Amino acid sequence: MPEAINNFLESTGIAQFGSWELLLKTLVMYLIVGVLVYLAIAKKFEPLLLLPIAFGMLLTNLPGAEIFHMDWFIDGVEVTKVAIVDGVATEVTELSHEMSDIIKHIVNNGGFLDFLYLGVKLSIYPSIIFMGVGAMTDFSPLIANPKTLFLGAAAQLGVFIAFSGALFLGFTELEAAAIGIIGGADGPTAIYVTSKLAPHLLGALAIAAYSYMALIPMIQPPLMRLMVPKKLRTIKMETLRPVSKLELIVFPIAVTALVVFIVPDAAALIGLLMFGNLLTVSGVTDRLSKTAQNEFMNIVTICLGISVGATAKAENFLSLQTLFIVVLGLVAFMLSTFGGLLGGRIMCWLTKGKVNPLIGSAGVSAVPMAARVAQIEGQKADPSNFLLMHAMGPNVAGVIGSAIAAGVFMALFG
Repeated sequence: MPEAINNFLESTGIAQFGSWELLLKTLVMYLIVGVLVYLAIAKKFEPLLLLPIAFGMLLTNLPGAEIFHMDWFIDGVEVTKVAIVDGVATEVTELSHEMSDIIKHIVNNGGFLDFLYLGVKLSIYPSIIFMGVGAMTDFSPLIANPKTLFLGAAAQLGVFIAFSGALFLGFTELEAAAIGIIGGADGPTAIYVTSKLAPHLLGALAIAAYSYMALIPMIQPPLMRLMVPKKLRTIKMETLRPVSKLELIVFPIAVTALVVFIVPDAAALIGLLMFGNLLTVSGVTDRLSKTAQNEFMNIVTICLGISVGATAKAENFLSLQTLFIVVLGLVAFMLSTFGGLLGGRIMCWLTKGKVNPLIGSAGVSAVPMAARVAQIEGQKADPSNFLLMHAMGPNVAGVIGSAIAAGVFMALFG
């Protein structure tokens, strides 16, 4: 009986800590989990993803649970193969990074979150979420005013500057590409790129990306007032022309073909984004469109959030590297906002005052929050000013732009 009790005590989670250092790091992770839960519930900062991410962080940092093994996806799994050594067939054990071997190992030895994480590793979850985003997105402001594509492109400035900054700080090219994409203010895109190029940074990057997206109403307005004088903030833009149904149907098909011809690595994100939109604008697949927007997207969001949170283990999350990522992410996001506003100022000058530069800030792809912030700032300058529909043009252009930026990085470093 004493032996059985001793075995039970040794199997408890408390006995699994191993060292005071690990215990302290784990307690800090629990504190971070608490902060994220507070932000999600009390402050309503991106609760649909921050809450699952926080709970995934809690699960992965419970000692002894063994429901997720990030090292299998990064370092590979041990496989035994038969090799001919000196003319004799000999079993050799080696590390394999082949997905087929990893999946086989997970089937035989994996925990619950190992199975869920396959959806991240294989880029399934981000692509499906893009389909839901496409189904909910109205591209008619962009079609009616295609010049706003320039603002979506200008707002990718932070992506490439943050990439250069990360290289300067000693990150590898793969890590720098993943960090830079935070500047696009698009969570699924950041997860997509990071899971491919730098999966060991996924937890820190996802938390940074979604935190800054939630803080858009706090981060962008000071930059908008700094970059755009009040006289220009009061500019009223002409009502957008009506967009025909034919244009709405042709647009997603044409954009998919054009983008993928140029950047094939963006096919999954752009293709699913435009497919989701086509489900909505076609008018004949309402059931599929509603499913993509609601049930399907909600299920995948839960799986994505918990899986991403599970990558934030105390051993690798609490480091100077994570602090650099958080700072670089903020810099990337602010520079992207700056780039969009600069593009807005240029368009305002070229059109002789017909474009309100504030809509440039919506070039980051946080739909529709960034467009709403532009609307709010415009109305603060002039209560009769309505910029929302005009800001939605660069806003959805930013979604396309961030997906293209992701494809460029994948082509260069993937």
